[in-house]
Amino acid sequence: MKRIYNNLLSAKKEQRKKFAVLIDPDKLHLKDVDYIIKLGKEAAVDSFFIGGSLVVNDALDEIILTIKKHCDIPVVLFPGSSRQLSYKADALLFLSLISGRNPELLIGKHVETAPFLKISPLEIISTGYMLIDGGVPTSVSYMSNTLPIPADKDSIAVCTAIAGEMLGLKLIYMDAGSGAQRPINTSMIEAVSTAIDIPLIVGGGIRTPEQAKANIKAGADIIVVGNAIEKDPNLILELAAAVHEG
Repeated sequence: MKRIYNNLLSAKKEQRKKFAVLIDPDKLHLKDVDYIIKLGKEAAVDSFFIGGSLVVNDALDEIILTIKKHCDIPVVLFPGSSRQLSYKADALLFLSLISGRNPELLIGKHVETAPFLKISPLEIISTGYMLIDGGVPTSVSYMSNTLPIPADKDSIAVCTAIAGEMLGLKLIYMDAGSGAQRPINTSMIEAVSTAIDIPLIVGGGIRTPEQAKANIKAGADIIVVGNAIEKDPNLILELAAAVHEG
């Protein structure tokens, strides 16, 4: 029932780093999905994250079904709103925006979706979502009506992550947001990773294998890349290799 999360725990214990490709249904055309899947299989990608800040089209289910048809790589929903739900995925990151002070995204939307998720076949993974300043305003900060944690305030990020873990959240997800000018500082990643015992996901602004490797060495357990892959899908091979080599 908790095979994806248990796998993440085992990987953290064994120091096996993981790489996830983020697919935004609003940005990736269905005709491109097959190529992404092909590269994902070749690179032994650990999971596909599906979601975005808006998702204004109806391609969510179709993308998930296409992935499931061609490979057995886990599909994890990374919802930007309560409307981005599908029984067809394997798991869902139940995101609580703990870096912000918007009550709707701390607990409000969760109350609305809880009955749906309770009866769903999805593996629900409670996740503390922390938005970190990536140098430019992002869709996430605009849509969530929250301010990101300043890029140089490691102590705020650490205290926020510790609070999330103490509240019982199972993952911490630090994100600079899609299209971030810069990735999260390795000093912040190291500080947060050292302070918590649960798996740490890092994403946003990662464009090169060198950046992915630096984040891994700093303590990230899972690296997520979306925007750079939308521009150059072939990066999947290099990024996955950099992450898996550790």
